[in-house]
Amino acid sequence: MTIRIQEHIWIPMSDGTRLGARLWLPEDDAKVPAVLEYIPYRKRDGTRGRDEPMHGYFAQNGYAAIRVDMRGTGESDGHMADEYLAQEQDDALEVIAWIAAQPWCDGNVGMMGKSWGGFNGLQVAARRPPALKAIITAYSTDNRYTDDIHYMGGLLLNDNLWWGTIMLAYQSRPLDPEIVGDSWRASWLERLQKLPFFPALWLEHQRYDAYWQHGSVCEDFSDIEVPVLAIGAWADSYTNAVPRLLEGLKTPRKAIIGPWGHIYPHDGVPGPAIGFLQEAVRWWDHWLKGRDTGVMNEPDLRAYISDSVAPEGTRNFTPGRWVGEAQWPSPEIGTTGFQLGADHGLHTGTAPAGQLSICSPQSHGKAGGEWMGTGCVGEHPTDQRLDDGGALVFDTPILADAIEVLGAPVLRLKLSSDKPVAQVSVRLSDVRPDGSVIRVSYQVLNLTHRDSHAEPTPLVPGRAYDVTVKLNDCGYRFPAGHRIRVSIATAYWPMVWPSPEAATLTIDTATSRLDLPTRSDTGDGAVSFAPPAHGPATPLTQLDPGSVKRWSSQDHVAGTTTYVTEGIGGLFGEGILRFDDIGTELSHSLKRELTIADNDPLSSHYKLIQSYEMGRDGWRTKVDTVTEMHSDLTNFYIRGELTASENGAVVATRNWDQVVKRDGL
Repeated sequence: MTIRIQEHIWIPMSDGTRLGARLWLPEDDAKVPAVLEYIPYRKRDGTRGRDEPMHGYFAQNGYAAIRVDMRGTGESDGHMADEYLAQEQDDALEVIAWIAAQPWCDGNVGMMGKSWGGFNGLQVAARRPPALKAIITAYSTDNRYTDDIHYMGGLLLNDNLWWGTIMLAYQSRPLDPEIVGDSWRASWLERLQKLPFFPALWLEHQRYDAYWQHGSVCEDFSDIEVPVLAIGAWADSYTNAVPRLLEGLKTPRKAIIGPWGHIYPHDGVPGPAIGFLQEAVRWWDHWLKGRDTGVMNEPDLRAYISDSVAPEGTRNFTPGRWVGEAQWPSPEIGTTGFQLGADHGLHTGTAPAGQLSICSPQSHGKAGGEWMGTGCVGEHPTDQRLDDGGALVFDTPILADAIEVLGAPVLRLKLSSDKPVAQVSVRLSDVRPDGSVIRVSYQVLNLTHRDSHAEPTPLVPGRAYDVTVKLNDCGYRFPAGHRIRVSIATAYWPMVWPSPEAATLTIDTATSRLDLPTRSDTGDGAVSFAPPAHGPATPLTQLDPGSVKRWSSQDHVAGTTTYVTEGIGGLFGEGILRFDDIGTELSHSLKRELTIADNDPLSSHYKLIQSYEMGRDGWRTKVDTVTEMHSDLTNFYIRGELTASENGAVVATRNWDQVVKRDGL
């Protein structure tokens, strides 16, 4: 089917604000259902390369596909003050009503998106706009505190500063004069002056308070009444919500979890990618057109079971197979328990009892890879032997039979700490016959949050506590001839910020155990997907391939470890690009450097240097930022500076310097 594209349209809001949108339509004039994607990342140039083949495919299959920039982003009017505000949802309700009333729409609207668009799809569904009939949510969460880029297990993710720094550049990009005309510069300067210091906004909320509860649909799953297709990925960081959505939602719901990073599954890396767009059309046809496509006959959960691979930082493909669980929670998944032993073993029977202590070096975690995989080189966990030397390690005997895991492993510990604030990191790994170790799952926990993320309480040094650590959901097959390993440590840097003091944890093995969610059916099942399909690609030229580098180094004189990542030209490896049909060129470079001394958590320091350039001949803009953070026993110190330029001349500067009190962190 041929399609037509409207490069830019305005959607009016009731307060006079206009939101910018891009529209794909079937060539004929028939009324059709609409699919909405509503995010802040610039439909004109920010996500153009990704949008074109996806939304074009939907239009080819009989849908109006509309990509809307949120208030204060792209060419849309107004100001964006933060993530997931009530205003964002209110605007979405008006957008959906406007779409349903258009002459090209039959009144039925679906909403989809990944990451931010997956979040607000759930949030808007909970507001129940009448025209919204179904959603697809990819790589999102039902709980904004436990499973987003700011905190993990009650600990501060270092990606909070990384993402906040990126947002400074993203939301400092100018409006396009070809769309808005001569007013672009005044609107850009106003946007720059109103720009919030994003990382500090999020750092000020260190527990699960009303700030995070807003927009967390887990507060009341019954608010969502439309059907939900949830997508997750093992190399991504937003997978734990998928089983929770399946269990908590009472509306029709299905889920797919694949091996990918934070990338739509039809472009999924590591592969195998799947025909996700065909699956999406099956979902939309069923719920927006009333056709029986068989999509509701699929298992509740279709998941990829990964096979063992060498622990290398770059991986383009994950061997394994697709399986289906007809129901979730699945009656086919049981629990295999292992007792921790004082002999450092994992035992299915009686284990030697005793107490074991650990105080890890502060650089423990160097082999952990990135919190969120995005398809870049070097981002996966490397050989875990590098970190196992700084942890308590427990191994099973060599497995006589394979063990297949699907779900969340759970480690139950009896432990004590010598400090009132401490953290524990837990890794589940596969020890291969050659001795190499690949991480299968992990989790970190701020032990002041052991009972509640909303009301943390300090530890009493020396007192024993029962602590449960629920690891990230995973799908993995431990082969016969391998060993299962659990590693316990007191730090996980550079992924999370260290506790204020170096704590020693003591584990009582007599009442500590690992429970694995094991599948009883290890057959191939009947799950399969079509190969990936795409709509027409946008005309695009890569002007420079750019580069992505990652390395760590140890100073044996100063006793410090430094971890560096550097993306030059393209933040996620895309290089310097030109969108040929609009003539816009983009270049985004960012270097981050984290340093810590193994014996001093207060030595932790983080610095990011960023540059974002965009424009055309005669119109060139650039945003440069520097952000830094360090801490002492009681406070975080976070600063930032931003310089915006037009055709080489500075037009605006911003500076931030904030002190944020530590709150049991």
